[in-house]
Amino acid sequence: MEDLLIDRASSAKSVLLSDPGHSRYRRQLLLKGIGPEGQEKLRRATVLVAGVGGLGGAVALYLAAGVGRLVLVHAGPIDLPDLNRQILMTDAGIGRSRVHVARETLHRFNPEVRVDVVDDRSHEGNISDLLQEADLSVSCRYNFEERDLLNRASVTSGKPVVEAAMYGMEFYLTTLIPGATPCLRCIYPEFPSWDPLGFPVLGAVSGTLGCLAAAEAVKLITGMGQPLRGTLLYGDLSDMTFRKFRVKRQPGCFVCGDGDGI
Repeated sequence: MEDLLIDRASSAKSVLLSDPGHSRYRRQLLLKGIGPEGQEKLRRATVLVAGVGGLGGAVALYLAAGVGRLVLVHAGPIDLPDLNRQILMTDAGIGRSRVHVARETLHRFNPEVRVDVVDDRSHEGNISDLLQEADLSVSCRYNFEERDLLNRASVTSGKPVVEAAMYGMEFYLTTLIPGATPCLRCIYPEFPSWDPLGFPVLGAVSGTLGCLAAAEAVKLITGMGQPLRGTLLYGDLSDMTFRKFRVKRQPGCFVCGDGDGI
């Protein structure tokens, strides 16, 4: 894993909750389905956040309120146009590594969380190693090629994925559980064609979807509520339209079915 560029200097080991009374998490401990047992599951969990832009940054921020370890994967420095939506970034961080600035922000928010960073994109050479230590992942990448890569690796490893994507004022969200739900290729046999670095985006849409995706991850870890298994949530914030669609596994899917896939 030498090419992964994982910087663990500030997180040599998992950080135990310093307060035996869980004061930091008191309000969510009151929730049915969390409580002390659920909070302990969160503390022991590792979540891979693939993409730390406007969407992934919001996911990471809200998962840092209880999840013990985050692994953030994103290549490159912060640019000025990022700041309209990427809540973990700062003007002073322009030109610096996005994931390193994200880690600093998350540690200011919650110093108890362990944050490992990978200043690289996800690719064939690192995705299996990244998923090996994770309990689940959240797919927040800006291109469908990397989403497809994570989907295929997740099917192989049996690790769940919270799949979240947006364009303009619209978004979709679903939870992919290998063997139990459709995979991404069942839902999108052919990926949409759009400019990954030039699509329109409103920061509030990224934040809204990021919060929903973080909630899905918490439900998967703790067992509370009803995750979006086999269901795709569509939203359009331009007119506040929300719809749910049932999605089914495709027997001929070349990734998770009997087709010629991975």
